Amino acid sequence: MSELKKEQFEHVMLQDYAQQEMVANADSTMFKDAWRRFTKNRGALVGLIVISIILILTIIGPMISPHVYNVMVKTHTSLPPRIPFLENFGIFNGTINGSNPYVTKKATDVYYWFGTDTLGRDLWDRVWMGTRVSFYIAVVAVGIDVFIGISYGLISGYFGGKVDLVMQRFIEILSGIPNLVVVTLFVLVLKPGMTSIILALMITGWISMSRVVRSQVMKLKEHEFILAARTLGASSFSIILKELLPNILGQIIVMTMFSIPNAIFYESFLSFVGLGLKPPLASLGVLISDGYRSMITNPYMVIFPVIVLSCLMLSFNLIADGLRDAFDPKMKGF
Repeated sequence: MSELKKEQFEHVMLQDYAQQEMVANADSTMFKDAWRRFTKNRGALVGLIVISIILILTIIGPMISPHVYNVMVKTHTSLPPRIPFLENFGIFNGTINGSNPYVTKKATDVYYWFGTDTLGRDLWDRVWMGTRVSFYIAVVAVGIDVFIGISYGLISGYFGGKVDLVMQRFIEILSGIPNLVVVTLFVLVLKPGMTSIILALMITGWISMSRVVRSQVMKLKEHEFILAARTLGASSFSIILKELLPNILGQIIVMTMFSIPNAIFYESFLSFVGLGLKPPLASLGVLISDGYRSMITNPYMVIFPVIVLSCLMLSFNLIADGLRDAFDPKMKGF
């Protein structure tokens, strides 16, 4: 057997570090693994499909209706749901309590897919416009909460010591007051409206995010890769932004998905008790509050917004559960 010599081997080295990393991890990345596990979770996929359908309807729903959400037709008040084609099968045919208000009010040539409210406004348009408003309020409030919570948690967890002590005492004082009390008092001080609701949701919404981020940072900052970064002279800002933040991104995404349904619930609660949006604007809470007053005689007025709100809450929680399992390293074999 001939002896192997050093000259017979050629060292192959890619010039670009990014290419080396791509070759070393060509098969999979963290997000690819997470997406693969997420797609195997049927509950999460159902939630994602439902959220997608509702989002599409909030965009095209008002467009495909011949009515307008804030226009009152006094001769079309309290009309039950009536849908073309389905009325031929005896469902959604405009009949309620054995009578057909479309005939008595001489409106046999019009269709209201979700019916009308006590002021003659189309509920189909109002439900999807209200869902759009609830989505907007929740996403804006949660977006700001995420930014504040991540910044607060990163600073508190990384620097520790007296900085962490002071910051955590402030959170304990703020979280000692129930969230609904804080939000309600804040809305009472300001003029009820979309801006006041968003600001109210921002007061305490970031606390849970900051606690999750802080706990993850305190666990990661003692690892060897953080020590290596410090040894190489990286600044605290660079370590936080380039080393710690990418490693807790999965937990942040999961917490964000849990925060959105909570924000939608708080907005609906405030609107239900009369501290939310004012007419002619609509949100799911406003629609449920209006329909609740006529629930016995016209149950359809409250059924449709309640169904949409329930689907939103359930779907977001299913997606959040799926993301939590997908980003959990212990689910690697899932």
